[in-house]
Amino acid sequence: MPSQNLLPFERGPADDGAAAHVLASRALAAEPGVWDELRQGDGGLRALWQRFARGLPAPAAHAGIAEDLDRRLAQVAQRIRLDGVTHNVFSEDPAVGVAARPWSLELLPLLLSAADWAAIEAGVVQRAELLQRMLADLYGPQRLLHEGLLPPALLLRHPGWLRPMVGVRPPGGGHLFIVAFDLARGPDGRWWLIAQRTQGPSGLGYVLHNRLVIARQFPEAFRELRVQHIASSYRRLLDTLEQAAREVAGGAAPRVVLLTPGPYSETHFEHAYLASYLGVPLVEGGDLSVRGERLFLQTVEGLEPVHGVLRRIDDHWCDPLELRPDSALGVPGLLQAARAGSVVMANALGSAFLESPAIQGFMPGIAQRLAGEELRMPSLPTWWCGEAAAWAGVRGELAGKIVRGTYPGGGRTSPVRDLADVAIEDDPDAWTIQGRLRYSRAPIWGAGMLTARPAMVRVYAIADGGGRWHVLPGGMTRVAPREDGSVSMQRGGTSLDTWVLTDGPVDTFSMLPRPLQVDDLAERRRPLSSRTGENLFWLGRYTERTEQLVRLARATLLHIDADGDAPPAVMQALSALAVRTGLAPAGVPTLLQSAHLFERAVLAGLGDGQGALSVAYDLAALERASLALRERLSPEHWGLIRSMREAFAQGLQAGAGELPGRAQALAALDRLALGLGAVTGAQTDRMTRDHGWRLLTVGRLAERLIGVATRMQAFLDARALASVAGIELLLELFDSLITFRARYQRHEDLLALADLLVLDSANPRAFAGVLRRLRTEIGKLPGPPQTLQPLLALLPAEGAGLALESLRGADDEAVARALRALAARLAASGAALADAVGERYFTPAHGVDQRV
Repeated sequence: MPSQNLLPFERGPADDGAAAHVLASRALAAEPGVWDELRQGDGGLRALWQRFARGLPAPAAHAGIAEDLDRRLAQVAQRIRLDGVTHNVFSEDPAVGVAARPWSLELLPLLLSAADWAAIEAGVVQRAELLQRMLADLYGPQRLLHEGLLPPALLLRHPGWLRPMVGVRPPGGGHLFIVAFDLARGPDGRWWLIAQRTQGPSGLGYVLHNRLVIARQFPEAFRELRVQHIASSYRRLLDTLEQAAREVAGGAAPRVVLLTPGPYSETHFEHAYLASYLGVPLVEGGDLSVRGERLFLQTVEGLEPVHGVLRRIDDHWCDPLELRPDSALGVPGLLQAARAGSVVMANALGSAFLESPAIQGFMPGIAQRLAGEELRMPSLPTWWCGEAAAWAGVRGELAGKIVRGTYPGGGRTSPVRDLADVAIEDDPDAWTIQGRLRYSRAPIWGAGMLTARPAMVRVYAIADGGGRWHVLPGGMTRVAPREDGSVSMQRGGTSLDTWVLTDGPVDTFSMLPRPLQVDDLAERRRPLSSRTGENLFWLGRYTERTEQLVRLARATLLHIDADGDAPPAVMQALSALAVRTGLAPAGVPTLLQSAHLFERAVLAGLGDGQGALSVAYDLAALERASLALRERLSPEHWGLIRSMREAFAQGLQAGAGELPGRAQALAALDRLALGLGAVTGAQTDRMTRDHGWRLLTVGRLAERLIGVATRMQAFLDARALASVAGIELLLELFDSLITFRARYQRHEDLLALADLLVLDSANPRAFAGVLRRLRTEIGKLPGPPQTLQPLLALLPAEGAGLALESLRGADDEAVARALRALAARLAASGAALADAVGERYFTPAHGVDQRV
């Protein structure tokens, strides 16, 4: 039967012969002596890549296959940027500090056959089982030490060996829930173990995002190659941790959290991404506290017990009381809670010594003792120099080998050192010699061609509730820029998606667990940590503060040299308000004294990120608050805030030693105003009305109350409302000019102004409108009504605190005095309310009644 023709708007797969030819002909040859993942010895594509080529989508009209791949590579980079996928790079220059860079992801995946994966899986499962047994022994009976299978000096000197945890059996019995293994294929095609990570293996979030991005680029190839899915591994990790935590919780629904070092961690994006995917709260050490040997989460509703911790903080940072006293990342008393068995740690504290390269030299003997079998996957030949016989046997054959520190040096990993810089004889225990392996070369597409680069694959073994181990069918492949380079993303490495092909059925598992029952719903309420609540509160405040400052900056620049001179009182009000809000520095000549100098001061301050109250500073603070809320904000919301800051800085760029022009600054402010309108829409219409949103809203309304009262007070103090120009300018700052003209037409007097900007509860920027919403949202904050009364008492009980009837018969001077006094009271009330909310919900010592 003839095949059905494609409709004009459909695109089928590319001509497989043409696609294979492009891949083969555009590939630079890998250097001799290494395994080429793309091509066979005769130069032809390996069978997996021939199948991949057959699944490539047909190029767009008038484009070749190479051009289409270039276009797809650009789409990958664009997706990474839109999703805000970053990793933090630490500079050696203290002035630079930490810089967030876009995650580096290549277009083509690493393809692993079912046979390759079977060998990897068998070796990794065996290794994970051995590590679990080693920890049980070394923190228990220590037979490996007594029988001489592991030298005591190697273990006891390692800072990752935690003596306080000796004799402690973790809840459920397992020390490890997840282990990562770095593997590489050697020149003979065999897979070798390079390193293992047991403390808090990183990369799972990036693995997931890499898969989502690359699978969408090649959907036909992904389906035709029968690539195994990875979702069930994430579900297994969470299920195993929750199962162990449920025992700690006495059978009740357990509270599991993901513990991160914070937004300046190298891999903070993946912490937020993984927490969101797993549906667990992302917390920092400051969010947790230990009371009576139990771990609690500090929330805006009080202390909530925590039963399980998926941690991404290395051991020695976890508890400043018993480990590193200078740690600001950990939780005081966490070791005591772990010893008491009141919390499940994934992974348990005390596994860091297993990451030492010296351990690999003793694994063959340990495997025989604990499992009665040979290692299924070899590790690099390893000699610990603290063992005299090993050092004597290798010291004359160091050529072609590498030397590593036995113990971590200033970081997590054991550094590779130059032999010429190492005095092994001075301290043999501190050094380990390993054989060198030339990694296989993975194909990297770029600029219309394929290059071959050294590749290392990180795979993840995950335990189930029965003590068995399963390997996530995929992983994070990283490639080095050159033969002697590092695959570390900190040092120029880049990542690939890893496709594991299967001959059997493809796992169609979803992260969705069993359907919820009615009784489950109350348990699924997401807690709001005090830190998260505070960040949301300040997100609202900085959004409002930035919006008001942008409006003031536009009005100020437009009134400089505008057609028709503004009355002196108006210029004085603008000058005073600009200085008070930080738009202009204190001491600058006013608009009346020197409009030119005042304008230059405003233009200089707009983009000054160091100025405590500048537009640029507020934008940076807004971005910092959003960065700490990555797991709660949509990618569009967070990305919009980031792009606003970047676009504003770019819009103000000028030549060296020059300031942006007024027209240039106004254009940048106009674009920023549009962006802020979009952020306001996202906060108003696209966030769930939970306690977090209410704190954001209260923060924003408190800032608005302070801002509008301050502006009213400044204009009244300068007597600027005696003129039409002053009234219209204040209406612009309140965003109420159109309503005023429509309602009062030509009656531009102070009483009409008071009616719209002070007394009108339907106007969202009038005193009464702001106060009405504040009273409503405060009444819905966490806590019983009587505990919220002190917050409400800071505000007028109703309206704006000024009755229209009280102004009957008053002249403009009397109205101005009443408004000035009211504005001063409300500005103080807004500041006092913001402080009171912070004290109640964000300061545990003075917070809400604690529930334990």
